[in-house]
Amino acid sequence: MKDFSIPPCIISDIKKFEDVFKREITTNTTLLNIITSYILKTKGKQLRPILVFLSARMCGAITESTYSAAYMIELLHTATLLHDDVVDNAEKRRGFFSINALWKNKIAVLVGDYFLAKGLLHAIEKHEIEILGIISNAVKEMSEGELLQVEKSRKLNNTEEIYFEIIRKKTAALFVAAMTAGAVSSMQCNDEQKASIKKIAEILGVAFQIKDDILDYTSTNIIGKPAWNDLKEQKITLPLLHALSQVPKSEQRRIKHLLKKHKNKHGKLKEIVDFVTAFGGIEYAQQTIDTMCKEAIELTSVFPQNESRDTMVELIQFVSTRIK
Repeated sequence: MKDFSIPPCIISDIKKFEDVFKREITTNTTLLNIITSYILKTKGKQLRPILVFLSARMCGAITESTYSAAYMIELLHTATLLHDDVVDNAEKRRGFFSINALWKNKIAVLVGDYFLAKGLLHAIEKHEIEILGIISNAVKEMSEGELLQVEKSRKLNNTEEIYFEIIRKKTAALFVAAMTAGAVSSMQCNDEQKASIKKIAEILGVAFQIKDDILDYTSTNIIGKPAWNDLKEQKITLPLLHALSQVPKSEQRRIKHLLKKHKNKHGKLKEIVDFVTAFGGIEYAQQTIDTMCKEAIELTSVFPQNESRDTMVELIQFVSTRIK
C-alpha cells in the first residue's frame, strides 16, 4: 500500500470533524483568520484525527467526546508544527511555505499559542478532563523528546537506545494520545483493548518517524522538506547509527567530523549519505519498521473483526510502505 486516504468507514466522521474544526478556529481577528485559512488549505493527511476515530470505532462507537478528542488532538498537532518550524528555522512545510517564512517567527509562535489555548478552553467547556490529561501528558513527552534530541545533536553522542527514547517521546507520544483518547471516548474499551491500543499507537508513531528518517536520505524533496535536513541539523538517526556501528572507531570519528564541521557542504553530506547506504543503514531501518509493524498487526487481534480493524491493519501497512 503506497498511499492512504480517509477510510470509508469514517468519512462522515472526518467530514463532521472538519466542519467543526473550521468553525471553532474562526475568530474576529483578521490576520489570524487569514493564517488559519492558509493552514487549512495546506493541511496534511489528517492522520491523527483518523487515528482518533478508528480507535473509537474499534473499541465501540463514535461519541461527542470522540469529536472533542479529534479537535483537541489536531489543535495540538498544528501548534507543535508551528512551533517546530520556528525552532528549526524551516521555510517549508509539506511543500508549502511555512507560517514563520510568510509571517515571521513571532506570528507563528502566537498562532501556535492560540491553538493550544483553544484546546484547553474546549476541554474545560466540554468537561473533557480525562482527555485533557492524556493530551497534556503528550505535550510533556514531546517537549522532553525535543530537548533530548537537541542535547544529543550538539554532542553527537547518540545511541540506538537514546534514539528510540527520543522518537517515542517526540513523535509517538502524539500517536498514543490520539488513539488512547479515541478509545476512552468510545466509553466501551476494556483494559486489554486499551493496553493494545496504546502499544499499537506507540509502534505506529515510532515506525512513522523511522520512515521519515529514511526518507530524509533521499535526494529529492519527497516529504516536503529539504533533502538531508537531519544531517544539516546534526541529527544522528537510525540509518546512520546502524552504519556507524559497522565500522571501526576511527571511521566513526571521521564521519562524525564531517557531520559537525561540513554539514552545509553538499559534497560532504553526500559522502555521509553514501556511507549510510553502503553499510546497510537504510535497509536496517526498514527492516526495523517491518518487524514493528508486524507486531502491531498482531495486536489488533484483541478487537472484533470489522471494517475498522481491517482499516487499522491497512494503516499500519501504509506506515511501513509509504514513500512520502
